[in-house]
Amino acid sequence: MKHNDILIEIQSLGGQLSRRGFLKLSGAAGGGLLLAASFPSFGEESPTLVGSAELNAYVQVRGDGKIIIYSGSPEMGQGIKTSLPMIVAEEMGANWDDVEVIQAPEVNTELYGRQSTGGSYTLYLNWNLMREMGATARDMFIAAAAVALEVPRSELKAEGSQVTHVPTGQVRSFGELAALAHRQPVPSKETLVFKDREDYKILGQSISQVDSLEIVTGVGDFGIDTKVPNMLYGCYVKCPAVGGELVSANIDDIKSAPGIIDAWSIKGNGNVRELMDGVGIVGTDTWSVFKAREILDVKWDETKASKDSWQAFVAFAEAQDQTGEKVVVDVGDVDAAFTDPGHRVLSQLYEYPYVSHLCLEPMNCTADFRKDENGRDHLELWIPTQSGPRVQEMAKSRYGLDQDQVSIHMKRMGGSFGRRTSQEYVIEAVELSQRAGRPVKLTWNREDSVRYDFLREGGFTRLKGAVDVDGSVVAIEEHVIGVAPGGKPSRFTGPWASAFPFSTMKNIRASLTTRQMDTPVGPWRAPYSNTHAFASQSFFDELATLAGRDPIELMLELMGERRWITPDDVRALNTGRAIDVINTVAKKAQWGRPMPKGQGLGFAFYFCHAAHVAEIAEVSVDQNDRVTLHKVTAAVDVGPIINMSGAMSQVQGAIIDGYSTMAGQKITMENGRVQQTNLDQYPVLRIGQAPEIDVHFIQSDFDPTGLGEPALPPLAPAVANAIFAATGRRVRKMPISDVGFSV
Repeated sequence: MKHNDILIEIQSLGGQLSRRGFLKLSGAAGGGLLLAASFPSFGEESPTLVGSAELNAYVQVRGDGKIIIYSGSPEMGQGIKTSLPMIVAEEMGANWDDVEVIQAPEVNTELYGRQSTGGSYTLYLNWNLMREMGATARDMFIAAAAVALEVPRSELKAEGSQVTHVPTGQVRSFGELAALAHRQPVPSKETLVFKDREDYKILGQSISQVDSLEIVTGVGDFGIDTKVPNMLYGCYVKCPAVGGELVSANIDDIKSAPGIIDAWSIKGNGNVRELMDGVGIVGTDTWSVFKAREILDVKWDETKASKDSWQAFVAFAEAQDQTGEKVVVDVGDVDAAFTDPGHRVLSQLYEYPYVSHLCLEPMNCTADFRKDENGRDHLELWIPTQSGPRVQEMAKSRYGLDQDQVSIHMKRMGGSFGRRTSQEYVIEAVELSQRAGRPVKLTWNREDSVRYDFLREGGFTRLKGAVDVDGSVVAIEEHVIGVAPGGKPSRFTGPWASAFPFSTMKNIRASLTTRQMDTPVGPWRAPYSNTHAFASQSFFDELATLAGRDPIELMLELMGERRWITPDDVRALNTGRAIDVINTVAKKAQWGRPMPKGQGLGFAFYFCHAAHVAEIAEVSVDQNDRVTLHKVTAAVDVGPIINMSGAMSQVQGAIIDGYSTMAGQKITMENGRVQQTNLDQYPVLRIGQAPEIDVHFIQSDFDPTGLGEPALPPLAPAVANAIFAATGRRVRKMPISDVGFSV
């Protein structure tokens, strides 16, 4: 650190801090914005960098004017490594060209705060704190310039990484002012003035992700690229049926294979989220380990293993009544609406399969379990994970390691979509390193990544609705038939009382029936919403047809007056915002225009993750039932856009992912075994099959929210409804390849 460095960071203030090292701002969420300065030439000792659980980045403004922003949140392609620093830089008045963004080198919640990502929450949780960070820095640089130039603060402006005295044109760079800035009074949170949106220079622009060049040129540092001295390579072989116990294996044959250092059997604890029975293999390179694995002969005891069958689950669902075992929501008088002789009633069953995360980068982790210089156990991990703190918790609970005994380097993820919230692959790597006494990089192959995935659960939704003589929807009943791994319903299995469109209805009933399925499940991009949207928005289109109404007209009627569905809850459905995106997408897609034979438009709206998204799909279906998705028009309200390039990519990626999934992706299991193990059995959309995507953002005045998930749920019903418009045939099952269509 240079002598005139100035560090700006968020800290949770639990104790007394030295005035020499820190200046305190009473700030948000029990923490404060701190300025720390180091002046070794004046006898000042360097401060210890500390932080809070509220923020995951800090800023360093160097004497040469370079601005370093450390990002603590894990990056998996959603762009937060770029967007969060953009907020700080904007409020500071920095020049983006002067900013360098660096991923936090370790997991340290005391220093970097919340180091987890998921649920499209990261931007939402950090927006105001990042603004406060930048605005405080700007204020103190202006104060420093006022002292240096001997002019009133009111005559100064911070912009372009410098402070300008407007009347005379005198300037001082941030670097020149850094040493002086730390001596200025730290403004209170209440006195901070944030920039008006019309004055933004950085926010709202299209800025390439800070790692883009490294990624496209092949030098990007993902988890699987990790190399450390004295490293071995490993794999871990488990029973293909969940719960199978190891009986025997030809360990000696594996040990004698070329390039193999060791092989051994490992007794697990029976917890699929931690460590199952298996065989560990380590060698000099991944290829040797994978080749040795091919000659592995294992006998498993499958007495207690899963006996899951997808076809048995289908039969179970089809036999269920309209109302499920457990009523979750019962509002109004649903039965009266259904029995009214003037009402028309419709009931349909929708099916959606298990699907895989299919991350481009397979699961991997490099672990080094060793003794430190004091003879204490120390675990160092290089890992692509969505939650570094969860890994720390695992190290504590399983290995008894305190935080100071665990070093975690969060590597960039090559995709996750919720998969890397689980930690079992980390434990497998630790077990290999502990036995080997050296660093070991565990790598799953593609088959492992599918077979042992924490899948999006498959399930069924039966919907029943009534429309009155005026064609208005007056009641809806939903019965979700979902899975219960180990006998306990998955937390991602609905129904959810707050889900759209229940929140807008006066007569609703929702119930749940579950069937034990031992196949592991977990969060998959927009959990629950991705399946519920397909069923509910497809069914809504069917109700519109039953009522003889235009589906958009009917949806707008359902929204009613502009209001918050839940008052004072900014993450709740806002019917005004919904109306705006619906009207926008209808106009941009030219909804209602005549379509040639065999072509159709389909509409869907969905609200999730505090985002309002409406989509219209344009498809054609030829005489061989081949579907071509020509164009998707999307209207999105997630508040002000931070990075237009990143936001566009998020929406486009979600739409393509949603289409690829609904087109032909399905995981089935028989006798507890996943039947699909690679891309030849689990087709992925090709570039030439991707549609034109036309995105329109409504930049409302509400605080921004995340965008990694909410554009995916409306895609499947929009396409399904478009297929109906083109063919007159309803799609009530995903993927569409199961009902005779191809892409």
